[in-house]
Amino acid sequence: MKGFSLALAFIVLAFLPFYLTSSPKGGNLSFVKAKPENFHIKEGKEGGEIRFVLNSDPRTLNPALAQETSSTAVLSDLFTGLTKIDLKTMQVVPDLAERWEEKEGGRVYIFHLRRGIKWSDGEPFTAEDVVFTYRDIYLNPQIPNSTGDMFRGILKNQEDVRNFVRKIDKYTVEFRLPEPFAPFLNALSAPILPKHKLEKFVKEGNFMTAWNVNTDPKDIVGTGPYRLKRYIKGVMVEYEANPYYYEYDNSGRQLPYIKRKIGYIVQDPDTALLKYSLGEIDYMGVRPQDVLFISRVKNTTLYDLGPTPSTTFLVFNQNPNSKVPKYKLRWFQNREFRRAISHAIDREGICYLVYNGLAEPLYSPVTPANRPYYTEGLFPVYEYSLKKARAILESLGFKDRNGDGWLEDPEGNTLEIVLLTNAGNKEREAIGNMIKEDLEKIGIKVVFRPVDFNSLVNRLTSPPYDWEAVIIGLTGSMDPHFGRNVWHSSGTLHMWNPRQNKPQTPWEREVDELFDMGARETNFEKRVEIYKRAYRIIAEEQPMIFLTTPKSMLAVRNKFENIFPTVWGWYREEALFLK
Repeated sequence: MKGFSLALAFIVLAFLPFYLTSSPKGGNLSFVKAKPENFHIKEGKEGGEIRFVLNSDPRTLNPALAQETSSTAVLSDLFTGLTKIDLKTMQVVPDLAERWEEKEGGRVYIFHLRRGIKWSDGEPFTAEDVVFTYRDIYLNPQIPNSTGDMFRGILKNQEDVRNFVRKIDKYTVEFRLPEPFAPFLNALSAPILPKHKLEKFVKEGNFMTAWNVNTDPKDIVGTGPYRLKRYIKGVMVEYEANPYYYEYDNSGRQLPYIKRKIGYIVQDPDTALLKYSLGEIDYMGVRPQDVLFISRVKNTTLYDLGPTPSTTFLVFNQNPNSKVPKYKLRWFQNREFRRAISHAIDREGICYLVYNGLAEPLYSPVTPANRPYYTEGLFPVYEYSLKKARAILESLGFKDRNGDGWLEDPEGNTLEIVLLTNAGNKEREAIGNMIKEDLEKIGIKVVFRPVDFNSLVNRLTSPPYDWEAVIIGLTGSMDPHFGRNVWHSSGTLHMWNPRQNKPQTPWEREVDELFDMGARETNFEKRVEIYKRAYRIIAEEQPMIFLTTPKSMLAVRNKFENIFPTVWGWYREEALFLK
């Protein structure tokens, strides 16, 4: 699923964070850094099940509408795209497509589809599904979605949209671009959706409610290795192998080897840890505070995945169409106000007190996992200084005018902020309490409220945008363009002021232009420099105040073969099998 997603902790394969280089003394835990050159797929045996944790119920079962990891984590095994990324080589390879041809200097692509593929309900997959997915859903202006956001920078007008995709024959599709588009092949890994199931919703104008969480699992139809068997709210999501899945091993046995998966919905990470220790789940992300505990769990391997590409940040609502009072909007829209808050955040303290020293301060929209776009020294550093933060606020006219200990703006409004985060995420709750304490030291009154994750996402992404400040996270992406839904002013996850008809600030206009320029630039080195410029502007403007970069580790029971996890996902998860 392309585009950034709102991250609930670091679930599924952007796992909960930290990094170790040696085993705790006396433990029976081995530490492994998965290396592509050492990994070779083995032929496996069929049977068994794999059990894991989902941190929340999904908000939707519709992959086109999913913008948060609580949904994408549930849906990732149900759908496939025309292409996919080989996580061993990091190259784009065919998936539903068998092959493609590039013509006219990268402006035309002919995709030849695999023949004989069926949807998980047995209906045939054809070029009609591909055309329907892109023309009627992703590029439909009435259906806000992250995949559409990616293409809007290159498809400038209705003629471009009309010419974008057409069926040549039952198993051949043509894509036509107005100009070369560097991330095009990668972008086509977006899920293809079934025309025979979803066309009626598009025609009736109610696609935004299609495949909601109350939909019968039998109606959720995909081409992925699994299909949904059962969903019990607050309890579990059960999967069964898709009997029509198109991948086979070298001996002609159909994948996936493991025929059943169960995702237990567990919002409390301590409960998840207990379930792992009791053998009730097979893999989980590990928090820094749980390292010693995990070291005592038998038959476990801890995988070192390196720095997470996910980001955690504090963001203020700058949306003039929100429910935020106008005087607070003036605060939040002021860059110097946001910089003052950034100076008041003790990132080093967060790294040590929340992540046990297994994290680094973050000041930028990308993390060290995003090489080569992340470069040391490229971004401004907002050192922790309550004195500097207070001085900036006073220069903006904030003073304690009535002697009650709280700052007031020049109009006499108390500098009070309602700060939200998702309840149950103990790291974010701890970060919120630390930020509240420091801000109150400089005269800012903070009301800190953890709330249910899905309710929080509703506030962030839907009118009337009823929130003031939030601590939340975003999953990362391999190609910068897949963050366009966040960084472009028209993006659905341009959180501080989404879906702008035209950029409301000069710096947002410049970032828009750079992201569109980067998509058109096919020279890799030049693309890198373009996106670095955009990221530096974002870091200087501080629309999001980035906090820390934790390290990623994954605990897995020693009962599986073909294990190769990365921060971007499992490599060939459908080939996992029980020893």
